[in-house]
Amino acid sequence: MTPHRKELPVTANPVLDSLYQHAVADYWNEERNPVNLRLGEVDGLYHHHYGIGDVDWSVLEGPAATREKRVVAELHRLETVQAETLIARLGPLRSEDRVMDAGSGRGGSSLLANLRYGCHVEGVSISESQVAFANEQARRRGVGDKVRFHFRNMLDTRFETGSFQAIWNNESTMYVELALLFAEHARLLRRGGRYVCITGCYNDAYGLPSRAISQINAHYICDIHSRSTYFREMVANRLIPISVLDLTAATIPYWELRAKTHLATGIEQSFLDAYKNGSFQYLLIAADRV
Repeated sequence: MTPHRKELPVTANPVLDSLYQHAVADYWNEERNPVNLRLGEVDGLYHHHYGIGDVDWSVLEGPAATREKRVVAELHRLETVQAETLIARLGPLRSEDRVMDAGSGRGGSSLLANLRYGCHVEGVSISESQVAFANEQARRRGVGDKVRFHFRNMLDTRFETGSFQAIWNNESTMYVELALLFAEHARLLRRGGRYVCITGCYNDAYGLPSRAISQINAHYICDIHSRSTYFREMVANRLIPISVLDLTAATIPYWELRAKTHLATGIEQSFLDAYKNGSFQYLLIAADRV
């Protein structure tokens, strides 16, 4: 007689330790949004974040037959500028240095960091499909020995203590508790190492999160943190901010362009409303591990 087999709870997973994390992983495992995939096809760098900088509005003019191609290229240019802005603040890195992309998506930022510095990059994500996709991109570019992606939780990476010179989050902090995240980053960074994040956060001076922010949370199944929470939890975990850039004005043109294109997803107006009414800010924060 076959003994009764006890069903394991859905949270029984060495990487995913909550129902919420399972929901987020499911979302990104199934995600096939053209605003991510089509843009990555321009040059093989697939990002999962937004753009900054002045828009070339001429892409909306000219022959209709090539309009879509022009729009895709311009949106991709803006998101690549965003990634390059973050990467430039990782500090002076050598080819032998090891860095980590926390919430690495399909790997675009990790590949850019390797292109710029020649460094070793470890990307971590709770989406198995994104990890497989990103590793294939690294293999195709011939850098699979230096840029590797792992199915791991950024809150518990299982990497060695003090083994990284730099770590970044690019629009991925809203999926985790910041106290837990920054404790893990502080453990992984060597003294003097650099942490950088670009994130949307709600403005404490506005009050509680606005309606538009609630709509963004619902759309992406995330939980946008307050601006003050970032600085409080960083300092509590020996990550001392050295530079803060308010990129809010720089990202609004990206959203205005995206809202006018075939790649609009319906969430564009919520972002524009939140940025323009002052309830939402788009920040780059760089901090040193002390």
